[in-house]
Amino acid sequence: MSQHRCFLRVDLHPLSTRADKPHAVSCVMHLNGLELHVEQTGEGSPLVMLHGLTANIESMRAEIDRLSRSRRVIAIDSRGHGRSDKPSAYTLTDHVDDVLGVMDALNLTQVELMGSSMGSYIAQGVAIRAPARVKRLVLVTPKAHGATSSSARLLAQHADELQGKSEAEVQAFMFNLVFAPTTPAPVRASMMASVQQQAQDGLMLTPEQNLAANRALEGFDFRPDLPRVTAETLVISGRHDALNPPEEGERIAQLIPGARFEVLEHSGHVPNLEEPERFFALIEAFLR
Repeated sequence: MSQHRCFLRVDLHPLSTRADKPHAVSCVMHLNGLELHVEQTGEGSPLVMLHGLTANIESMRAEIDRLSRSRRVIAIDSRGHGRSDKPSAYTLTDHVDDVLGVMDALNLTQVELMGSSMGSYIAQGVAIRAPARVKRLVLVTPKAHGATSSSARLLAQHADELQGKSEAEVQAFMFNLVFAPTTPAPVRASMMASVQQQAQDGLMLTPEQNLAANRALEGFDFRPDLPRVTAETLVISGRHDALNPPEEGERIAQLIPGARFEVLEHSGHVPNLEEPERFFALIEAFLR
């Protein structure tokens, strides 16, 4: 039987607050042999939100603040990430188990489910295993299969040019691959500032934790099972996404019955930052 404890979240960075922003309640849930950090914000229809690889709830703060004005947002720090426990080894199946466990603990029979990058892989797994429990599905910069994580694939592809580079230089190289070539410098700087703030808050992963997070994404393939998804589905890709190219999202939309596919023409892997107006317009219209 799961147990959890909850407390009112206090915003430690008051410059980012808004008068109309709903209060958030943070919970530590004991599920599947570990502690998961879950945050609930707003009221109404439940929307479960899942972040990307090596990220955390804070990376979804803009989406949480915006979408919680009209619904109850449940954001999860995936195992191995954020303020959740970080086991030395786990799998994508474990991530799926955790999301369903959170839904069970909160007595959520059916939800809207939104995942970005790694979160979109987890969301696909949930929608495949428990189709009736996902009413609407939003997959942002997704792929449906991979021998490795997308980050590991890019590092391998660019191994020659990265040889002899410092860790900081490698990180800078990968950081630039996240964006479209035309993404303005202020947008890039805002993401870097967010990453630096998360580092100050102790939310960044150690090299060992990073390795475990990447290994969890090795060797999955949802393509044969995607036709079983019954949720209304919106797939969003960035035209210049080097990690999960738009062809990956288009293929997912072809495999899920009735799915809608949208490409943001001026975005890379983070359309929420690169084209926020278009990004939120698509999602809010879809979720109604």
